[in-house]
Amino acid sequence: MKFYPLLIFLPSLLPAFAFVPHHGPQSFLKTTPTLAQSQTSSSDRPTPKLFSFNPLMPDGGISPCVIKVIGVGGGGSNAVDRMMDTRVDGVEFWAVNTDAQALGRSKAKGAQVLNIGMGVTRGLGAGGNPEVGRMAAEESREEIAAMVEGSDLVFVTSGMGGGTGSGAAPVVAEIAKECGALTVGIVTKPFMFEGTRRMKQAVDAIGRLKKNVDTVIVVSNNKLLEIIPENTPLEASFAVADDILRQGVVGISDIIVRPGLINVDFADVRSVMQNAGSALMGIGTGSGKTGAEDAAAAAISSPLLDSPFDQATGVVFNIVGGNSLSLKQVDRAARVIYDAVDQDANVIFGGLVDDSITDDSVTMTVLATGFRNEDRNADDKQDSRSGNMPNFLSE
Repeated sequence: MKFYPLLIFLPSLLPAFAFVPHHGPQSFLKTTPTLAQSQTSSSDRPTPKLFSFNPLMPDGGISPCVIKVIGVGGGGSNAVDRMMDTRVDGVEFWAVNTDAQALGRSKAKGAQVLNIGMGVTRGLGAGGNPEVGRMAAEESREEIAAMVEGSDLVFVTSGMGGGTGSGAAPVVAEIAKECGALTVGIVTKPFMFEGTRRMKQAVDAIGRLKKNVDTVIVVSNNKLLEIIPENTPLEASFAVADDILRQGVVGISDIIVRPGLINVDFADVRSVMQNAGSALMGIGTGSGKTGAEDAAAAAISSPLLDSPFDQATGVVFNIVGGNSLSLKQVDRAARVIYDAVDQDANVIFGGLVDDSITDDSVTMTVLATGFRNEDRNADDKQDSRSGNMPNFLSE
């Protein structure tokens, strides 16, 4: 009689060796079950995978941050249409409206579309009534949630004062924020000639929007009258207003998506914009020896801004130039920004050398948030500004 002490004293190893033929010294490694295999039947045990590598950074160096731009209503959809003409890599565009016919233009441009509130409006629009716009968004709440799912950053852009934009934009923003996305509203207030009722609806809608976003940027269309020529046609004036929304979205998206020499990532932008309330954004350009300084000054003094940049406690600014961009230029531009914000501001700086820029032009994008409410006189402001810019380079 033969004895098998291994099987007597270690019966738990029996399943590992039962009915398995011997194929040499490596048989033990090949037949020892893994934890995942031991929990399945022998007939459907998966082939063990020792290593799994899923890179977060996709090919081409595009940011893994998921950015979606949602244009709500007529003005927002028009802004999305203009963005499609200057498409930004790594950004997904949506047009949301109660007017099914108007969505056809956005779809033709390549944007994804969502017709909300078919039960409320039958695809015929909100008739300038914000309450109808709100009801339409509430009716399509599940579709909106599916649209924003998986987003890291959601822009909700709209021309306030009408029905769909004023009523639906706050609901879309609310759903986006509930899904965990950093939610930024970029909206316009109507021209004064559009009437007091439309202006009141816009102001009320912006108030509701602020409660449902991390940051909101408001541009007053009426201030366009200060920068556009007197003989500008009405249609062209509204086109300029739509383009302001486009500049806001593209300006912030470019900071995140385009990798720079001094990189600004999504976490940097989130640290400045999360739960920050009102925000201001400016884009300026310059050229020549003082091009960087001129671009910075233009970015923080745009006549379209509702209030100045001073007293901002959170700032992201990004400077873009060609191969001729020098450290001295960057230093002087940075001083312009530091002198215009709160001395204790969280300032994040990014720089990008763009090989496609063949001249000496420089573009500066500045985003400012966290404005202090207290009013200070001009002398106090001047005192607080002195010496708050680090001396990066000795003159």
